[in-house]
Amino acid sequence: MTTIRIPNMTCGGCAKGVTATIHDAMPGAEPRIDLDRREVTVAGDAAVLVAALREDGWEAEAVAA
Repeated sequence: MTTIRIPNMTCGGCAKGVTATIHDAMPGAEPRIDLDRREVTVAGDAAVLVAALREDGWEAEAVAA
């Protein structure tokens, strides 16, 4: 599992946008959003996911395990 911190994900609408970006980058992915921590956890390549999120304007950074 990959955990990505997204500081500018602040609301439910943001969570939907993040989820859409992840689905575009990795169809079939099942992201788990934690708005309180501003993190998403998902199975997948961290570099690919972070790059896709940043391309869509999210301040994404992989969290070290």
